[in-house]
Amino acid sequence: MAQRNNIETSGRHFLQIPGPTNVPGRILRAIERPTIDHRGPEFARLASEIFSGLKRVVQTTSPVIVFPSSGTGAWEAALVNTLSPGDRILMCETGHFATLWRELAARLGLVVDFIPSDWRSPVDPAAIEAKLIEDKTKQIKAVCVVHNETSTGVTSDIPTIRAAIEKTRHPALLMVDTISSLASIDYRHDAWGVDVTVGCSQKGLMLPPGLGLNAISAKAMAATKTAKLPRSYWAWDAMLDMNKTGFFPYTPSTNLLFGLAEAITMLEEEGLENVFARHKRLARATRAAVKAWKLEILCRDEERHSNSLTAVVMPEKSDADEFRKVVLERFNMSLGNGLGRLKGKVFRIGHLGSLNELMLAGTLSGIEMGFKVAGVPHRPGGVQAALADLTSD
Repeated sequence: MAQRNNIETSGRHFLQIPGPTNVPGRILRAIERPTIDHRGPEFARLASEIFSGLKRVVQTTSPVIVFPSSGTGAWEAALVNTLSPGDRILMCETGHFATLWRELAARLGLVVDFIPSDWRSPVDPAAIEAKLIEDKTKQIKAVCVVHNETSTGVTSDIPTIRAAIEKTRHPALLMVDTISSLASIDYRHDAWGVDVTVGCSQKGLMLPPGLGLNAISAKAMAATKTAKLPRSYWAWDAMLDMNKTGFFPYTPSTNLLFGLAEAITMLEEEGLENVFARHKRLARATRAAVKAWKLEILCRDEERHSNSLTAVVMPEKSDADEFRKVVLERFNMSLGNGLGRLKGKVFRIGHLGSLNELMLAGTLSGIEMGFKVAGVPHRPGGVQAALADLTSD
């Protein structure tokens, strides 16, 4: 039980960061099952069901590999399996996590052409097209973009990006980070022509951290034959060879896989279209609250607002981290902090994963009460605006 000023507070902690997200009871109970032999027939059946289920979630017929890792590991796996030292790749500066992926690529010995941005806008397909047109000798081997930038609440248009690549007839691979969009925002690996999808467990999939994933097109798999970056733990071929029979080349996260199987069941019980609609509904209500408070949403393009999270710009002379501290200590709720250049300037409301209308109402109430206690300039009425939005359909 949480404490405030050495006094225990009743009720549960509100975890409203954009991941890790709340883990539903059903998944927690699945994870606490007794561990089984990861070389036995029961595990093989479990893994085979998971591989099939993940294909439905990612909306692909291609293989989906699951690593015992964070999303960062899945980033690295995408790069080392397809590229060679000195290869040139194109990335886009949509926020903190796009920047971290770029830094990882540079450490691996890749040459990164980083398209700059203001951290408030989506990927610009026209800028990608222009870069690929300039690349007359086809030196760019991959275009790497973040579908939903967790640090900013900006969602980029993947089909339009693919169309820009196709327009130039450039052979570059398309790699997409779906870490905070998978199972929350509509995403289609096959239909959108993605070569490598990067995901992880602790956001829309509603699990604790610990699982990273790659969905792999035939084109991406073919690229492994000439890729020269060192790989062992992250090697796709070793994983796929063992996955055929439901096993892994090394010890998997058995109990997290129990939880993943349950998560897939829960998503399919609700129906993916309904999951996406729920996230869209809750995001719309959150934005209604922010607008009623007369505060600014970080994402400038209303068409590209994230359905997973909302980044709220603090008024001048108000510190986001001080406000978050007040909310945590007074109301036992965690909000996301500003990352990188946004530190102290924004706070982030996570509205993804296992979340419903009443949970969102409690979240927005805690924020509005926090504004008053912390002395943050705002116009009251954001909660009422969200409730009106939620009951308008």
